[in-house]
Amino acid sequence: MQPAAIENWHRVVKSKDPKGLDAILADDVVFQSPVVHTPQRGKAITTAYLTAAMHVLSNDDRFCYVGEWFGADSAVLEFETEIDGIVINGIDMIGWNEEGKINRFKVMVRPLKAINLLHSLMAERLAGMMKA
Repeated sequence: MQPAAIENWHRVVKSKDPKGLDAILADDVVFQSPVVHTPQRGKAITTAYLTAAMHVLSNDDRFCYVGEWFGADSAVLEFETEIDGIVINGIDMIGWNEEGKINRFKVMVRPLKAINLLHSLMAERLAGMMKA
């Protein structure tokens, strides 16, 4: 049985509607990216990163979660996708608070080719979002 926080996350990912992030992220959420050295703190920056990731990773609907493990207030979700012929494998480590809102989100990705590709695509997407 999936925890409510994870059910809510899956709903947002499936809809690809970043507006849903506002309801499921805690104000003090901390986001850790595989390509950014420091943790990103706060709902606004986390929303920006997750919105960009939803667009970059869910190309052609190839993105899918292939495994999930749950703890009392955290989960690990393994995902796979393919971009430009590069198979990307990664995990989302998600934690939530007493209200069921996501307060920790860490992404890890492999292989190195995938990290380099995602770094480039995410930077491009985030730059475009900042201009809009």
